[in-house]
Amino acid sequence: MNTSSNPWHFFDRIYCISLLSRKDRLEEVKKQFASVGLLELVEFILVEKQQQNPEEGIFTSHMHCLQKGLAAGAETILVFEDDVCFQGFSVERLRQAVTFLRDTPSWKAFFLGGITGAVKKTKSPAVSKIHYRCLAHAYALNRPFAKQFSQNTWQEIPFDNLLQNHCSEFFSLTPMIAFQSNASTDNKTFFIDRSRRFFGGLQLIQKLNEFYQQHKSILISSHLFFFFLLLILAWKYLQKR
Repeated sequence: MNTSSNPWHFFDRIYCISLLSRKDRLEEVKKQFASVGLLELVEFILVEKQQQNPEEGIFTSHMHCLQKGLAAGAETILVFEDDVCFQGFSVERLRQAVTFLRDTPSWKAFFLGGITGAVKKTKSPAVSKIHYRCLAHAYALNRPFAKQFSQNTWQEIPFDNLLQNHCSEFFSLTPMIAFQSNASTDNKTFFIDRSRRFFGGLQLIQKLNEFYQQHKSILISSHLFFFFLLLILAWKYLQKR
């Protein structure tokens, strides 16, 4: 596998899920893929919207991509949703990341974007080990894990939550480059969509989450320092009274 010229070639199959009814998002995501050298490598999976239960539709679409990749003999499967947008893309950083993945056969999932609950440094500055929380708009699975994971059937558990339940040996590109755009969504019932708009959009939320996780110890330490400083000043003030 030669990834020296184009590190995207590390991924044997690359899919993007898009609704047949959302041609606007399909055209926009094609521009996004073109901007990072991906357009010619992506296979678009066009699906009908699941009217009664959009969460089940999302689950089914993602599982279809994984099963399709496995049937094609792929060792690595990269899946996007059509509202993905890219910021801060670096060919060299992606090359470092895929080198790490190639040298780390235990990896199960690799995220180009998402919300995490914890982050740990690895031997590569371009990769972090993560505790995944949510967002599945840009991720890759290796074949052994994809084969195991894709055997799950719909049990009223959203796809993100099911991934979180299997969170082990999950990694992410650092810094992340894939974000969910603020384009209108068909999933108006989702709490996360209503929340993201209230808090400025998922791009901002994801960036703030990544910054916090990467600098958690410093942020907590500084807050504790100022808290104890205030206690000392208050105690001295009371002593003088």
